[in-house]
Amino acid sequence: MKPQIRYFIPGKDSLKAFDCGKSDLNNFLLETGDDTPNATKYEREHLSKTYIVEDQETNQTLAYFSLACDKIERAVSDPVIWNRLSRKIPNAKRRSSYPAIKIGRLAVSKNAQGTGLGQMILSFIKGTFFGSSKVGCRYLTVDAYLDAESFYTKCKFSPLVTPEPDDETVLMFFDLMSMDE
Repeated sequence: MKPQIRYFIPGKDSLKAFDCGKSDLNNFLLETGDDTPNATKYEREHLSKTYIVEDQETNQTLAYFSLACDKIERAVSDPVIWNRLSRKIPNAKRRSSYPAIKIGRLAVSKNAQGTGLGQMILSFIKGTFFGSSKVGCRYLTVDAYLDAESFYTKCKFSPLVTPEPDDETVLMFFDLMSMDE
């Protein structure tokens, strides 16, 4: 397997069969009904940028992810977590929100799961925004499915809130400055 990351190009990319085990993630790459969120619509409305991970040897779609601008806000954070997070920011620079990049979707096909590809994608994203000269960004965020929370925890993400019993996701964050330590 030789993964290569590239931009998703709406209207030009012919999408191959993709199955990560979650239909809403599978369908994001497909052209579906008008009310269904998908990569093409998000791209055209400048709501997110989607990237495809293909195997250079087989041209198979191994994974994809989408990124969007975000922020971490005091109002939606657990107060204890917010205080711990804010202590890392110098007093003069503390605000009620901090810039972040949201991982809107991240899906790895069933046949590539367990290969370390998800961790490689997160390393790519972290490296892209750590020390970026194009935009100020302190954090990465993700609304992780509860069954993927352990994966993100292993990749050094922390919960920003405590999920409610009926929640399907948990808001998590990664501090890009931790890469400098």
